[in-house]
Amino acid sequence: MVVGEAVALELRLAKLPSRALALIIDFAVMALPLFGIGVLAGTAASNTDEALGAAILLVSLVSVVFGYPVLCETLSRGRSPGKAALGLRVVREDGGPVQFRHALTRALLGILDFYALFGTVAVVVSLGSAKGKRLGDLLAGTVVIRERVPKSNAPPAVMPPHLAAWAATLPVSRLPDVLALEARQVIGRLEELEPEIGESLSRQLAEEMLVALGTSAPGGSDPVSVLSAVLAERRNRELARAGIFPQQDPVGWGPPAAQSWGPPQATWGAPPPPAPAGGQ
Repeated sequence: MVVGEAVALELRLAKLPSRALALIIDFAVMALPLFGIGVLAGTAASNTDEALGAAILLVSLVSVVFGYPVLCETLSRGRSPGKAALGLRVVREDGGPVQFRHALTRALLGILDFYALFGTVAVVVSLGSAKGKRLGDLLAGTVVIRERVPKSNAPPAVMPPHLAAWAATLPVSRLPDVLALEARQVIGRLEELEPEIGESLSRQLAEEMLVALGTSAPGGSDPVSVLSAVLAERRNRELARAGIFPQQDPVGWGPPAAQSWGPPQATWGAPPPPAPAGGQ
């Protein structure tokens, strides 16, 4: 998701089961005032006029069905009690908070989404949308995301000292986000992978990364060191761009001290340039 400031945010979209469960919770919450309204309408109909009781019931039903989602999503910036219970939130396409017009559009289209054909329209439209949007989301320009996601326990990348100068010259902005994420996941799980699989994946990712950057690895470097150097440099530049001075690299994942399973360091990277003759 690209926000209005042209900053890319990685957000996890809410799937159909979690949204359906949130809707069930919201229906249960709405059932409480509807029950009281039904009792009030029945009392009015028995004591005065049936038409008055029917009018009270109809107006109150419409007010609760439409007012509940509009009021909740407007005041809580996209969270109804059901969504709050499951860690969901409605946001705009650019990641910003929803406003009254977004909540109103979603509530009005809820007639077709949920109440027409018992939610069939919402299920069909959501399954056909790449972001799981229902009809109300499509017209309102909104999307439902998950706020509570599992935290990553992988420590940050470490800059190998012998590759710091080389990494400082790289155009890391060319590195695709998907490739960087794959590299971080693989290196962060090296200890969990079989040695052969870890070697193959790290070598493949390092080669793809070098091609994307249009460069070659220095002589004597191994794939894991190259991946760590590029990712650490990319992180440091993002922190510097945000005005946060990159601190000294913490102890995190990086190339193991000894890689008995790794590729021969002398043959994987590009050989160092020969020394000039005569000491020049």
